[in-house]
Amino acid sequence: MLEKIEGIILKTIDYGETNKIITIFSKNIGKFTAMARGAKKPRSRMAAVTQPFIAGQFFVYINPGLSTIRQGEILESFRPLREDIEKTAYTAYLIELSEKLLDDKTPEPYLYDQLYRTMEWIAEHDEYGIPILMYELKIFQKGGFAPTLSHCSNCGNKEGPYAFSIGEGGLLCRRCLSLDDQAVQLTEIQVKLLQMFQAVGIEQVGEISVKLENRQLFRRLLDAYYDRFGGYFLKSRRFLNQLDQFKG
Repeated sequence: MLEKIEGIILKTIDYGETNKIITIFSKNIGKFTAMARGAKKPRSRMAAVTQPFIAGQFFVYINPGLSTIRQGEILESFRPLREDIEKTAYTAYLIELSEKLLDDKTPEPYLYDQLYRTMEWIAEHDEYGIPILMYELKIFQKGGFAPTLSHCSNCGNKEGPYAFSIGEGGLLCRRCLSLDDQAVQLTEIQVKLLQMFQAVGIEQVGEISVKLENRQLFRRLLDAYYDRFGGYFLKSRRFLNQLDQFKG
């Protein structure tokens, strides 16, 4: 059946001399893979619409296995994401993370909306660390390994103060702190920020103002947390690490 589908290009693989196999995160059917015939030809109308980061509308023959894209048009090119190496790198990270953690043909309209809005934010702003972190926490939930932020991960205590434990998978209360001598103490404000970032959508927070030291702390914690529980090697993260070393 030929369907009209809105989606974001997550991945492209060359297939033969003229074709591409495209992975799309769609709004209505979730992640799926399709053949785009002739998309490698420079003058093909499919060449532009099958580039990574593109949000488009596609006419697709949906099949149980590999589907087929008949045609498509660009809804949003996200051009600024391609013109800045740092924005490109962080967007590639979110895209690769989504491609790895989303299930095939399982509708995820909320996550689709959050990814789209996060890409818009990165394109339009100079500071985008917190929106990235907000999407990470939500896609980690989809992957089944999100940190426990609403209560102590060991005893369930809902009263702070708390520390963040990589090994224990989230917050530890004062009584359980002995379980991890490497846990990082958090202030009440830091805990509330993390809880908010996990629970609410980017459209609910308006302008985001977080102190630099908090942004840096959250980034270190989330990176270490993914290293422990993520399970997938991400080429984009390796490039981000190299980029950070170069900037440093």
